[in-house]
Amino acid sequence: MTTAQPNFDLIARPYRWLEYITLGRALEDCRLHYLPSLLKRKQALVLGDGDGRFLAQLLAENPHLRADAIDTSAAMLLLLRKRCEALAPNASTRLKTHQANALTCPLDGPYDLIVTHFFLDCLTQPDLENLVNRIAPTLAPKALWLVSDFHIPSGPMRLPAKVLVRTLYLAFRILTGLRTARLPDHATSLQQAGLTRIAHRHRLAGILVTELWQFNPATP
Repeated sequence: MTTAQPNFDLIARPYRWLEYITLGRALEDCRLHYLPSLLKRKQALVLGDGDGRFLAQLLAENPHLRADAIDTSAAMLLLLRKRCEALAPNASTRLKTHQANALTCPLDGPYDLIVTHFFLDCLTQPDLENLVNRIAPTLAPKALWLVSDFHIPSGPMRLPAKVLVRTLYLAFRILTGLRTARLPDHATSLQQAGLTRIAHRHRLAGILVTELWQFNPATP
């Protein structure tokens, strides 16, 4: 039996404002924090970038980058492409969009940059492990994987974070049909695939995290 895929088309246009209303610019700050570290990358795989605010900025500031953007939502991809073409020189020739499931879409590679902003939290743990195992063989040596996601911190913010994350999952279940209900453990999966976390930054008392991971393939 197959599980119905979530449908983000209905929230594509208002998504930016829904984000600002709930968490202000915090998510956007997470997405852009490590942008200066990505300006020498050549080939990127971008998963679930929504309306394309990050990818448009990346393509604009790195004129040598080519990118594959994968999303299940046709409406999100349309907004992404329009935003990229409006902001970045020659984006129409440097960007390929794929309306597909990242768990099954063919991957070209080799990629020296993977971007998953607030995407891995839409996956179950088995799906996340499947995704990492599919992407790992396409990574170039020293490839970077940029992750932004929600996080349950320790200490006094643990309970508020749990309440917030549970509320957001419920809202996305109602709006999109998303069935995921808890944050997966991306760190373990990335480590097992040969990646090492080289930088991280927390926001909102640890409720948000953005991380840079580097691929260091084992040598025979």
